[in-house]
Parts: sequence; structure tokens; C-alpha cells
Amino acid sequence: MLEGSGAAAAQGARLAKVLTTLDLISLGVGSCVGTGMYVVSGLVAKEMAGPGVIVSFIIAAVASILSGVCYAEFGVRVPKTTGSAYTYSYVTVGEFVAFFIGWNLILEYLIGTAAGASALSSMFDSLANHTISRWMINSVGTLNGLGKGEESYPDLLALVIAVIVTIIVAMGVKNSVGLNNVLNVINLAVWIFIMIAGLFYIKSDNWAEGQFLPFGWPGVLKGAATCFYAFIGFDIIATTGEEAKNPNTSIPYAITASLVTCLTAYVSVSMILTLMVPYDAIDTESPLMEMFVVHGFYAAKFIVAIGSVAGLTVSLLGSLFPMPRVIYAMAGDGLLFRFLSHVSSYTETPVVACIVSGFLAALLSLLVSLRDLIEMMSIGTLLAYTLVSVCVLLLRYQPESDIDGFVKFLSEEHTKKKEGILADCEKEACSPGSEGEEFSGPPTNTCGAKNLPSLGDNEMLIGKSDKSAYNVNHPNYGTVDMTSGIEADESENIYLIKLKKLIGPRYYTMRIHLGLPGKMDRPTAATGHTVTTCVLLLFVLMFIFCSFIIFGSDYISEQSWWAVLLVVLMVLLIAVLVFVILQQPENPKKLPYMAPCLPFVPAFAMLVNIYLMLKLSTVTWIRFAVWCFVGLLIYFGYGMWNSTLEISAREEALHQSTYQRYDVDVDPFSVDDGFSFAPEGESYPAWGPSEDKSFSYQQMAGAKESHRTSGRSKSKGRHKPPSDALIANDELDYSPE
Repeated sequence: MLEGSGAAAAQGARLAKVLTTLDLISLGVGSCVGTGMYVVSGLVAKEMAGPGVIVSFIIAAVASILSGVCYAEFGVRVPKTTGSAYTYSYVTVGEFVAFFIGWNLILEYLIGTAAGASALSSMFDSLANHTISRWMINSVGTLNGLGKGEESYPDLLALVIAVIVTIIVAMGVKNSVGLNNVLNVINLAVWIFIMIAGLFYIKSDNWAEGQFLPFGWPGVLKGAATCFYAFIGFDIIATTGEEAKNPNTSIPYAITASLVTCLTAYVSVSMILTLMVPYDAIDTESPLMEMFVVHGFYAAKFIVAIGSVAGLTVSLLGSLFPMPRVIYAMAGDGLLFRFLSHVSSYTETPVVACIVSGFLAALLSLLVSLRDLIEMMSIGTLLAYTLVSVCVLLLRYQPESDIDGFVKFLSEEHTKKKEGILADCEKEACSPGSEGEEFSGPPTNTCGAKNLPSLGDNEMLIGKSDKSAYNVNHPNYGTVDMTSGIEADESENIYLIKLKKLIGPRYYTMRIHLGLPGKMDRPTAATGHTVTTCVLLLFVLMFIFCSFIIFGSDYISEQSWWAVLLVVLMVLLIAVLVFVILQQPENPKKLPYMAPCLPFVPAFAMLVNIYLMLKLSTVTWIRFAVWCFVGLLIYFGYGMWNSTLEISAREEALHQSTYQRYDVDVDPFSVDDGFSFAPEGESYPAWGPSEDKSFSYQQMAGAKESHRTSGRSKSKGRHKPPSDALIANDELDYSPE
């Protein structure tokens, strides 16, 4: 993976850092707003929540922001890649979790593409006054079984749209930021038009008594799980790290700003929609276009159509572009079939992955109704984001040695750039002569260079010349002054400072009583293992808790004593596990962006995501289980045995066993080790024949070490080796060791 990212960095050196925070917000909004605004709002309002869809969107937005901050930290941990959560988890957590996240991301993008094509098809059908769907039903017929029992016609137009977009992507035409911005401006103009024009047709009777929450709070929460789909797409921002001008601040700001922008758009559109049309009369296929038709404003239908073409096109391209990249990355790592990683020399795109993914998306859009597609997409993404939250929680509490592979790699890359006289000059300037010498004042510049290369943003002044103090790979680098043991920067955690001001001097007493870690505490393998166990237990417990809250809601509402006791017990257990995690020391390494309030934010993100997943329909879960089962078959049948990690491990094991065999034979006579034979008159300390006529390799190694110190001071002349030593060596060759 390091080699791969090194090559990618070499190729990606040409990527211009041109994306501003505004560009990133535009990318995020463009990939979210399309299907969410033009389809999901009407679908959820009619079938799940009524006007309560507004609350559903707010709940889904909170879940998205919690996952967004975890996603942003995950992206910053692996700064050299412009990949997805699959790449991040492969580097930081491991192969199996990475495969599972990647497999779910494929589902997300696959269904996103199919849903985009299906939504565009519905919009064209609505523009043609439903003549396309009527013609399809009359000439082709309907099919049953893939929907929830209802009959739907095979959507040939959606298939054609999916195929066209696949060809565009496979030909290497890229979705430029300029085009994205233009389409977003069109979308924004249409949104403003809907707001102003809609005000003339609103009726407050549609929100009258009992009309706002016709399906109650369960409907609102079920709607929130589907509304989560409308916020999918913010993860595209986290993949632009290499092209952003200032990714450390731009990415977190852009993720939050794009989610807030989307929320504003969705809430305002849902309010106008449910005030203009009674919730049970909303058209689920093209709600925003048809709501003006109900009031006889036909011109508005075509204005909204322009906006929906712009919005749906951006989100369709946004779904289809990353999918071949994930498939290509997984196939390159050997987790999927290797032929999928083939890159065309003509178009310079993973053509096979494009064609396969486009074909599957086209097939889905042909056979599955839009509502089922949206629910299916939500479940895969919710699980992927839950796993991202789990990974962030795990990684922050692991010792540095377990996760610093990339740090070492980056620091090596950095030092390679410091060539020639500048590197020598820096060594002289930054390395005092003797161990006890005080290092004060500016460094002596011996070569006349005005600006010495720095060690990076985390460089700090060193009090004494302890070489370990300014080693980039040291776990405390950039966080602790090694001479005084005081943290270099306490200002990074604003919440902690506020808490100290609030509590005052009692803060330190409380910290000791609660067993919270001190400033100088560092994670060890044992504390890392404790956190891993707690997080896994937390995941399982949250799953059981949410299942009971949803499926046992009748018992809880009736206030059955055992149900209430069970809920209280599970809440207490979750609180205890979170507190145990809180007691463990965090890794001191500072990242450009870190999720705030650990472990509460990732834990709450996990809880909300699991709850929303369980609110989805049973049919969706069955389909999802089938998808996961197919994935596990591929992993255990092919990926596990053909992955790059497995192959390299086998090669290393083979190489090691070969090396050890030759090492035993050759090492005793290695001249480089300063081997010299004792004169005939002297007794040789460790090379004489042993009483039991057998030698172990460890004894030989020990003899060699002692010989290095004593043998060189003896006669340097080369004497004929005694016959006893050769006999002993022969016995070594034939010994079982």
C-alpha cells in the first residue's frame, strides 16, 4: 500500500491545489441535493411521515454531521490518498473490515446510479404527461416481485440513461468543478423560484390538527432512515484532500457547510410541498413538478424540470464516478477478481470496472422501483459510516507503533527531498556536538543558506540536545517537550479548557477520583486491547438496545416492569463501556483535523446509525443480507487467498525459511564478522568439541558474539583451523536444530 501511494503521489504531483472551500461546498451540495430534493421529500411525505418529513430531515442531518466529522478525521489520517473509506480502512484497520466497507460502498454507488437514472426517467415521463409509462405498461407489461408486492413496469428509459452515463465515464470525460458549479447555480435559481412561487399557493389547512404527524413519531423516525439517503455524497469532499488549497481547514468546514446547506434546501422545499398539496395527494415520482400542476401553474413545471435535470445529472455522475475507482482499488489489492483492475491505455480509465458497474446499475434501474432503491442505498451507507465511526474510536486509543506506518513513510519522503549541502547544513545546525551541551540561540548556519528546511508544521524548539526529542517518528513528537515533560500545546482542546474554567481547581481532584488519564499517560498494547474489546461490546450492545427499542416498543409503552428494567440495564451498560473507554489514554499524535468530544461523538454516531438502519423495512434487510452473503463468499472463496497481503506474506515466509537454512550453514564462517582462529597453543573458548557432540544455533550465536569482542585482540594471523572445530561444524550441519 505504501509503494502504491508513493507511485500515486509521484503521478499526482501534477494535481493543482486549486479547490477553495467554496468549490468543496459546491461539490458536496451537488452530489447530495439532486435526488434528495426532487424525489425523497415527496416519497417520505406521502408514505412515511406526512408533513413530519421536516423533522425526519433534521434527524437524518444530525446523523450525517456526526458521521461527517468521523469521516473527516479518517481522511486526514491517510493524507496521501485521494481514495475512499475503503482505502483509509485498508491502511489503518485491516483487510477484512476494508473489504466489508468497500463492498458496502459499491452497493451505495451502484444503487445511487440506478436511483439517479430511475429518477431522471420518472421526470421525463412526468414532462410527457405519463405517456412513456402508459406505453410501457401497454406494450411491455408489468412485473411483480422486486417491489413490495406492487406491480411496476420495466423502466427501459432508466436503463438507456444508465448506459449513456456509463459510456461517458468509461470514455474518460471528467466531471469538472466548473460544470458542477454551473449546474449548482441552475439548481439554486430553481430552488429560489420554488420558494417564491410556492408561497402564493400554500394552505395552512394541510397542517391542521392531526395532519402534521399522521403516522406519529414511528413514521417520522422511519422517514429519517430513508431521508439519510438525501445526505449521502458529503464523503466526496473528504476525497479531494490533494487538490484543496488548504485541506486541513477546508474539508471539515466544507462537510459541515454542505450538510447545513442541504438541510436548509430540504426543509424549505418540504414545507412548501406539504403546505401546497395534502400529503396523501403528493405524486411520489416527481413531487415538485406535479405540485404546481395541481394548482394549474403549468409553466412552473418546466422551470422545475430544468432544475431537476441539472440536479439529478450531477448526483448521477457523482455516484458513477467513484464506483469504478473503489472496484479498481479492491481488484488491485486482490480482494475482487484481478481482471476488474484493467486500465485502458486509450482512455486511461478502469474500463472493465466501469462497464461491469454500469451494466449492474442499468439492470437495477430496469427492474427495481425507485423507493426500494433508496431504502437499499441507505442501509449500505449507514453500515459503512457506522464502521468508519468504530474505526476512528479504535485508532485514537492505539499505541503509536501500531498506526505510524504512514507517518514513517511520509517522513522518509520528506527527508529524501532534502538533498546535498542543505541536508548537511541542517544536520550541523540542529545537532549540537556533545551530549551534555546546552542548545540555545539560533542555529549556526555554516553554509550560508538563508532558510533552512523545517521538519514540518509540528516543529518545536528543543531545550536540550536529546536526539530522541526531535525524532519525527517519536510518539510524543509535536506534543510534549521532552526536557520538561510539559505538553507543547494545550490550546487545541477548547472543550477541555471550558470545562476547567467551569469546574475550577476541583477539576484535577475530580480527574484523579474518576481515574481519567493524565497528560503524560500514553497508550500501551494493553490499553489499546481494552478499548478494542469495549468498542466491540459497545457495537453489539447498541444493536441489541436499538432492536429492543424498535421491536419491543409496545411493551415499553405499556410500562411492563421487565421491559423498563431491561432498557435501564442496557443504558447503564452502554454508559459503563463509554466510561471505561474514557479512562484509557489517547494517542498524543496531533492530526490536522480531529473529531471532537471523543469517545462521545463516534459512540453517538454509531447509536444513531444503527437505530436508523433497524428502522428500514424487513425486505430491505433481506436484500442486504443477500448482498453481504455474496460478498463474504467472494472474500472467503477468492479474496482471502489472492489478496496482495496474503501473497506477500507467503513470499516472505518462504524467503525467511530459505534464508534461515542458509544462515545456519554460512554464518559461522562469515569473514565479515571478524572471525579469526585461535593459535594452536591457545584453548579456543567456544569452538571446541562439545561433550554431547551437538550444537544449537543459539549457542553458536552466543559464541560468535563473545568471539567478536575477544578474537580481534588476539593474533591477526590466519592459522589452519583445528580439526576438532571442523568436526563440530559438520555435526552442526547434521543436527536436528
